[in-house]
Amino acid sequence: MARARRVRDPLLVVADRDGNLFPVEGWHALGRSGGTPVRPDPRTWIPLPEGSLLFHLPDRRPVGFEPGRASARPFPSIDGREALAAAAFLAPAYTALFLAPWERRPGASPLPLYAYCALGWDPERGFVVPAIRVDPDPRQDPSRFDEEAIAEGAREMLARFPGNRLAEHLVTRCALDYCCPAARNWVLGRDEAPLPTSPACNAGCVGCISFQPEGNVPVTQPRLSFVPDPGEIAEIAVDHLERVPGAVVSFGQGCEGEPLLQGDVLVAAVREIRRRTRKGTINLNTNASRPDVVARLVEAGLDSIRISLNSAREDLYVRYYRPRGYRFEDVLESGAIVARAGGLVSLNYFMFPGITDTEEELAAFGDVVHRAGVRYVQMRNLNLDPDLYLESLGLPADLPPGLGIDRWKRRARRIAPWLGFGYFNPPRERWPAPPPPGEAG
Repeated sequence: MARARRVRDPLLVVADRDGNLFPVEGWHALGRSGGTPVRPDPRTWIPLPEGSLLFHLPDRRPVGFEPGRASARPFPSIDGREALAAAAFLAPAYTALFLAPWERRPGASPLPLYAYCALGWDPERGFVVPAIRVDPDPRQDPSRFDEEAIAEGAREMLARFPGNRLAEHLVTRCALDYCCPAARNWVLGRDEAPLPTSPACNAGCVGCISFQPEGNVPVTQPRLSFVPDPGEIAEIAVDHLERVPGAVVSFGQGCEGEPLLQGDVLVAAVREIRRRTRKGTINLNTNASRPDVVARLVEAGLDSIRISLNSAREDLYVRYYRPRGYRFEDVLESGAIVARAGGLVSLNYFMFPGITDTEEELAAFGDVVHRAGVRYVQMRNLNLDPDLYLESLGLPADLPPGLGIDRWKRRARRIAPWLGFGYFNPPRERWPAPPPPGEAG
């Protein structure tokens, strides 16, 4: 019988100014929950998923622990040189259980818009992270993207839709420039096709990846500069839905603002799509700020809605989203409208250890699930400097740790046993069963 591998804490990983990474013998890696360094269960560390990125973090000292010492402390230096903290940005379908811990130097600039998972080194497995795979769907696994096939698919799409401004944007900007996995899947003729439509937004999200006030952190996917007409949208959507088994088409992408601000365009597009095909799933990724528009979209043929939330607590939601002209109640009502019509209501729920996994958040989460008719939760990592996030919410920099994201998931399932969990928008064929009558929506 093979001997089981001994589970142990991984080594601390530190970086130098050139981005070189070093495991430190005698020091063990830690995670962060809230604003507090914590020691993850050694069993939660998994090999770094393929396609993840590794970062060194300027002006941030690495924090670890030495066995026998009472508390965590910053690592001093690498052979007399300054040591910097290191972190991992996880590949799609994985959720971080703990963030990377560091000591921030005074005056340090905010970090770019990524999520910063803790990172360690295991002599047998290499780089490791405290994370779980939350969705078995391989649609954005890096091994599925061949650059030559993407380039060929991009040429074919431009030829298939001559003069279609949305197709040109999806090819030249999204698939080839931003390397957006959804746009790349579209040019490869599979899975979920993105349908960005709106240059404007009615929220001022602290971590918006498509617009930041001048002087803030750089955006990663600048917004499209036009509003496609319903014909351009329907042409792309119908083609995808007709050709791809289990296809999804989605309004509301990283390269745009809020699609509900283009309500007339979306309603006309959905109506035309459903006039030409009944196949596939039409989905809306949204802040859910306009329930009147959502009702019109459902009547036109919208199948599912994914509502973005950083928190189920209204005060924390408002501090992050900074809504303009809508209320938290509007968000919940939009979900309830889709649920009552038999559609799928998902949450694009930003996971943040120490905020998501608290008793207060769990209670508020249960209320949102029941009132908005939620059936599915996408456990997404929040792409934002953790220190900036705590500051924007008015929470202390030394916020105490939460219950644990893995434990949060188990508790959430007890609150609403019908919930499905994942990372991507599921096609209709993979929707979880609806809750018992009277339980949600």
